[in-house]
Amino acid sequence: MHLLPYSLALSVLALAPESLAAPQPAPTSLSRSIPLLRRKPVRNGSEWLKAQKDLLEIKYGTKSGLEKRASGFNLLTNQGADSSFYGSIAVGTPAVSYDVILDTGSSDLWLAAADGVSSSSNGIPTFNPNASTTFNNLNTAFSISYGSGAARGTLGQDVVQMAGFEVSAQTFGVVTQISSNLLSSPVSGLMGLGFQSIASSGATPFWEALVNSGGTLDEPLMAFQLTRFVNDTNAQQLEPGGTFNIGSTNSSLYTGDIDYQDIPSGQEGYWIQELTGLTVNGNSVNFTSGSASYAAIDTGTTLVGGPNDAIAALYAQIPGSQALTGDNAGYYTYPCSTDVTVALRFGSSSISWPVSNADFLLMQVSESTCVGGFFALDTSGTSAPPWIVGDTFLKNVYSVFRADPASVGFATLSSTATAMNGASGSAPSPTVGKAAATLPSMSSLTWLGVVMAM
Repeated sequence: MHLLPYSLALSVLALAPESLAAPQPAPTSLSRSIPLLRRKPVRNGSEWLKAQKDLLEIKYGTKSGLEKRASGFNLLTNQGADSSFYGSIAVGTPAVSYDVILDTGSSDLWLAAADGVSSSSNGIPTFNPNASTTFNNLNTAFSISYGSGAARGTLGQDVVQMAGFEVSAQTFGVVTQISSNLLSSPVSGLMGLGFQSIASSGATPFWEALVNSGGTLDEPLMAFQLTRFVNDTNAQQLEPGGTFNIGSTNSSLYTGDIDYQDIPSGQEGYWIQELTGLTVNGNSVNFTSGSASYAAIDTGTTLVGGPNDAIAALYAQIPGSQALTGDNAGYYTYPCSTDVTVALRFGSSSISWPVSNADFLLMQVSESTCVGGFFALDTSGTSAPPWIVGDTFLKNVYSVFRADPASVGFATLSSTATAMNGASGSAPSPTVGKAAATLPSMSSLTWLGVVMAM
């Protein structure tokens, strides 16, 4: 996930399996979607680069005890000039809205609690379990580890609403002890959108509970369109971030067909794709194929990380590029005067998807020297794939994450979508939603309601 401190590895201690049963919503058929918001990054040169790399390594490097009919939309927020993208959810009874990073590179939902150690001083909206009449404390401890600190708390269950859907007993982490700078206002937590098999808590993710209900979603998929503000010198800290859809795609945001490629057999957990082609300004880059080229498609990660040899070969195609050393080892500089277009191809597809020069250029460190958005990452010894493909790539495509058959699809962004890049405006406001229907469950203990998010 994203390389701010939202990239976290969640470790759950003494988990009670019986408390993590997925809610059993009854089938129905509706459709909604959510707007996303982006957060503007504080890119302090060397320190920011190191933090990005460290946090991604922490996210994918930490091992846990477990291997880790409707549609709706959520308007996203672009935070910190493409540093992260978040949407809103509502939790509890009465429902209270919270902004959370939407992260396809992890599978756990967690929120900062009202008695968090440092959250109040940062102005972060916090979750108060005592204020919700439907909250159930599971009395199960967990800890979250990250690059320079930790967070601890307990697991709980409560009503969670997002994008027009409601799950009545969603398991999530309630973080009560947080190191400083872990969260940045107005974000209160993170919603993992990966598969249950990599959930550190063992809980069924919100999106997967909807899929497993059978008939709740029009289609068993999620889709993202992300905006670009990284090259906008007038970008505000919060800008419109695009759109997240669940249960259907938004045909106004892409053109042509969606090119789906299956997740390699047995790899469901992360949203894995096999990278089968890589070019720089039309020149092919050699890299190891097969499982050594597996890539996690991760909306919660800012950049693109890959094996050292492949990244070195990529920059070898850019005259004047140079590897950084020390704390920033893995990153490369190159002449800012050089326009760079990297293109990626996945699976058996014949389509190569280009990354714009605006996204490849991560930051300018002098009048003539820039740092690239692809960097060397070592995931050996972990369950994570060798490549992590984040928003540097995903801003250039309409991306679809489909549960059945398990696959990832990309499509060309429409003119409607690309017109949102750099189009400043008010960031979406968090919404609680109004219940439109309540569905009886197949179990007397759990149910799912369909709510309007907009």
